[in-house]
Amino acid sequence: MNAKFFSARLASNFSKLLKIVLDRIVAAIALVVFSPIILIIAIAIYIRMGKPIVFSQPRLGKDCRIFTCYKFRTMTDERDDSGKLLPDTERLTNLGRFLRKTSLDELPQLWSVFKGDMSFVGPRPLLVQYLPYYSERENQRHSVLPGITGLAQINGRNRLNWEDRLTLDVQYVEKQSLALDIYIILTTVWKVIVRSDIDVATQLEDFDRYRQKQMELSRERSIVE
Repeated sequence: MNAKFFSARLASNFSKLLKIVLDRIVAAIALVVFSPIILIIAIAIYIRMGKPIVFSQPRLGKDCRIFTCYKFRTMTDERDDSGKLLPDTERLTNLGRFLRKTSLDELPQLWSVFKGDMSFVGPRPLLVQYLPYYSERENQRHSVLPGITGLAQINGRNRLNWEDRLTLDVQYVEKQSLALDIYIILTTVWKVIVRSDIDVATQLEDFDRYRQKQMELSRERSIVE
C-alpha cells in the first residue's frame, strides 16, 4: 500500500512539474507567435482609447499570493457629471467588445504564465477583496495556479452564478490532470471559434456583495425563526 501511495504521489508531482515546464515553454512560443497581433491590438487601443493600453489589477494567485493580472483595455474612462464612472456597458467600446468576444483581450496574460504567476488552465484569478468571503472548500481554488481558462469558462462562463462557478473551480482542483487540461484547452479554443457561451454584456455582481447579502438574509431568517 505504501508503495502504491508513493508511486501515485511521485506521478502527481511529476505531472505538476511537467505542467509548469510546458506552461512556460508554450507561453514563450505564444508570445513570439502572437507578437504581431499584440502590437496591432496595442496600436488600435491607443488610437481608440489612448493610454493605458493594458489594464492591470491585483489578483489572488496560488496560496493566496497577490500578483498583477494583465488584460488589454476594453473600456473608456468616461464619467458622469458627478465624476462617477459610467456603467460598464456604456464604457465598453466596439473594439473592446470584439476583443472580449474573441478572447484577444486575454493575450497579455501570456506574460503572467511565462513568469509563473498563472497557468494556461486553472480557476480564474479573482479580486483580492473577495478572500474573506470564501468557504473553506471554496478556498481550495487557491491551492493551484490561476488560469487563463478553466472548467467554469467552458461550462457557461459569465452566465454561471457564483455558487456553480466556485464549485467547478474546486472540482478542477480535485480532478486536475494533464488530460483534463488538454480537454479544457481544446474546448476553450472551440468555444472561441464558434463564439459559444460568450456574453460580453453580462457582469456578475461582486462576490463580496453577493456573500454579504447572503449573510444578511441568513440572519433575517434566523431572527424570524
